[in-house]
Amino acid sequence: MRAARLSDRLRVEEIDSPVPGPDEVLVEVHAVGVNQLERAVMNGARLGAPALLPRTVGIDPAGVIVAQGAAVAGDHVGERVAIKPNVPCGDCGFCADGAEADCRRQQVVGVHRDGGAAEYVAVPARVAIPIPGQVPFTVAAAAVHSVPIALHMIRRAGGIRPGDTVLVTGATGALGCAALQVAAGLGGKVLAGALEDEPVDGLPGLGAAAVLTYGRDDADGLAEQVRGHAPDGVAIAIDATGSGPLISAGVRSLAWAGHAVFAAALPGARLDLDPRELYTRRLTLHGSAAADYADVRDGLALVADGTVTPPVAAEFPLAEVVDAYAMAGRRDHVGKVVLHVR
Repeated sequence: MRAARLSDRLRVEEIDSPVPGPDEVLVEVHAVGVNQLERAVMNGARLGAPALLPRTVGIDPAGVIVAQGAAVAGDHVGERVAIKPNVPCGDCGFCADGAEADCRRQQVVGVHRDGGAAEYVAVPARVAIPIPGQVPFTVAAAAVHSVPIALHMIRRAGGIRPGDTVLVTGATGALGCAALQVAAGLGGKVLAGALEDEPVDGLPGLGAAAVLTYGRDDADGLAEQVRGHAPDGVAIAIDATGSGPLISAGVRSLAWAGHAVFAAALPGARLDLDPRELYTRRLTLHGSAAADYADVRDGLALVADGTVTPPVAAEFPLAEVVDAYAMAGRRDHVGKVVLHVR
């Protein structure tokens, strides 16, 4: 059976403008990122609750609030905002503790509810985060998903101490670029890992102390390369690919009591780990798929102060959304693909 083409799953059409609910705001969208997560859902992957179709995509829009519901406190019309993609329930114990990334009932904008690849999007007011300073909408859209998740991954792994060596695999993608820059900005010595055929020339400019490459089906030599730069291993191994062999190689690259953290999983991915390594060397493996509100605010602040500048690989008008998602599925560029709505 022939796989459905992207153009068969995605189209541009006229729809009614959304009406914000009592606790929601209506955002006039200026820019929105294109994400691998949506591509995975289009290909049949399930992300928590199933996505009901048709659905307006667009996980991470940025724009201006033009209306708000009656229950929203204060007057926010005119505020420049970026949308936190994961919408926590707000009622569970994790949310009460400020650990919204771990909320089991969270929904994803553009997957479980209509997203921002449209002129307007209605979202709960609590996920419309003010854009600090003069950060452009394009940059805010490129940052609001990946930078907070990268920061959350590092925090979940215990943070970076001055001089810590950090491995980032999948360093050319949006999340990998964010993790590279955040880790370097926090004082880490970053080893950036990428496929042999990916463009890596720009990675040193993003903060990579060294660039390590591996084959598409062969990650066995990665740990050995890491040891050439960090003989005692790395304090944190961050994987942004979801590849089982790369996550396993990251674990094998850890120093004593090191932490490995990953934020994706490819279909059929399997880990090859020796459990004796985990307990005898005090290693920890974390899964991380979202960010807390604090991570979003702090991540955008890192963008505003210049610590992180998320690279934008290409910008497309909304009418060329199919081409934008097709480009996002390739590995021939560094950074984020962004749609311009206005």
